[in-house]
Amino acid sequence: MGPPFDGRAASSEGTASRERPGLVEGRRLRAIIAPFQGSVNWRSYAQLASSFGPFLLLEVALYASLDLSYWLTLALAVPAAGFVVRIFIIQHDCGHGSFMATPAANALVGRLCSLVTMTPYDNWRRQHAGHHVVWNDLDHRDSGIDLYSTCITLEEYRALRPWARWRYRLMQNPLIALLLLPPLVFMVIYRLPFDTPRSWIKERLSVHFTNLALLLTVAGLAFWQGLGAVLLVQVPVMAFAAIVGVWLFSLQHRYENVHWSRRADWDATRAAIEGTSYLKLPWLLDWFTGHIGFHAMHHLNSRIPNYRLARAHAALAAVTPLPPPLLLGAALSASRYAVWDEANNRMIRFPRLQDRPPAAS
Repeated sequence: MGPPFDGRAASSEGTASRERPGLVEGRRLRAIIAPFQGSVNWRSYAQLASSFGPFLLLEVALYASLDLSYWLTLALAVPAAGFVVRIFIIQHDCGHGSFMATPAANALVGRLCSLVTMTPYDNWRRQHAGHHVVWNDLDHRDSGIDLYSTCITLEEYRALRPWARWRYRLMQNPLIALLLLPPLVFMVIYRLPFDTPRSWIKERLSVHFTNLALLLTVAGLAFWQGLGAVLLVQVPVMAFAAIVGVWLFSLQHRYENVHWSRRADWDATRAAIEGTSYLKLPWLLDWFTGHIGFHAMHHLNSRIPNYRLARAHAALAAVTPLPPPLLLGAALSASRYAVWDEANNRMIRFPRLQDRPPAAS
């Protein structure tokens, strides 16, 4: 890891300020990337066209391929899933009010995206807003909003009973966490507002209205192609997209050189720069994933649309040392780091199952 960002170091223009130095430095760094916030209309519309257009063409090709070979269908499902991920990033930006010029336009586009991503827009938007308050905060991991990127401390892990350790390790196994559960989350769990407070009336309604819209869409497709064909096409597309999406989520705040802290020591700027990954992907993968690999910039300023994150990162890197990127090879093995060692301030792999301090006599 490169030279650590010192969120407590005062900037030269803030030495006379009565504010806490870390706040002054954070404000200075955010000012550097502030020019990149806000949508650029033509770029937003171009991204909509370059995402929905190819996706719809691939959908037609997927149904046509069923008469040729299901292996061809599965092959076409891979790029189609890539466009679902890209459309999800658009929905994500709409949720932050950064993709379109007005709140109404963001809501309209976000809800349109939700018919492709199967993710209720208003409900996900509000829950995700909570993530931007407590990310990498060890004292707020029980909020339930960081399902994909939370962790357990070494002390907590050692205090678990053997069966509880086994269960936790099983649920963190990549086969379960990154392959089997993601499709279940997007296709089944997101159909139910079970974790949405009853006072969130608008958000709970968004789940039901999204389900109704999806039901009508599936009914229309089934009338056109038959229900069996719809399942043969849409299930693998959504499964592949969910697996990639959850993998991206899991990398954003849990990898070898990440930084977590307790609330008393939590600093938003440091949590963004050292607690959020810069996933450096090959160009095509970066394009399909909507440049979300520049996730530190997103946490520094969530009003920067995805297509301006790279330039914001370059502008900040020119004035302050940033942690090195997380390369694809390291990203593929990052799931092994699931335990936070508070004593040594680092993320570690699972200790041996028998590695437990002896009980006090």
